[in-house]
Amino acid sequence: YTVEGKNITLVNGYSEEEIVPGSASKIITRYFGNEASGDFNNDGISDVAFLLTQNSGGSGTFYYAVVALGSENKCNGTNAILLGDRIAPQTTNFQNGEIIVNYAERKPDEPMTASPSVGVSKYLNISDGQLVEIQK
Repeated sequence: YTVEGKNITLVNGYSEEEIVPGSASKIITRYFGNEASGDFNNDGISDVAFLLTQNSGGSGTFYYAVVALGSENKCNGTNAILLGDRIAPQTTNFQNGEIIVNYAERKPDEPMTASPSVGVSKYLNISDGQLVEIQK
């Protein structure tokens, strides 16, 4: 998967990278879940969309949508689409050729300490092997 321009390889749903070699600060990427399956790229092979979280030691937990594109003998990860920091994920669905990620986030003027309360649906699809957001 490519998260914020960096390639991430998950092993058992987990990746840990030092921010600076030899430093205690690490970027931790984890499989979160909220899976949706379907043939997102119309190649006849099932694919899986799901969420990842990424934390670099601060208070933020950033959520991303990604897709594991199936192939004959392995899965290929896509680029990640940022959903937000400390959101409240709800569901991920595949319908009418679109991946729909539903979650709650905060109002623009609310502090990060406030509970997410604004419902959001982000619409995504695969175009030329890349995960892209559909503006609606």
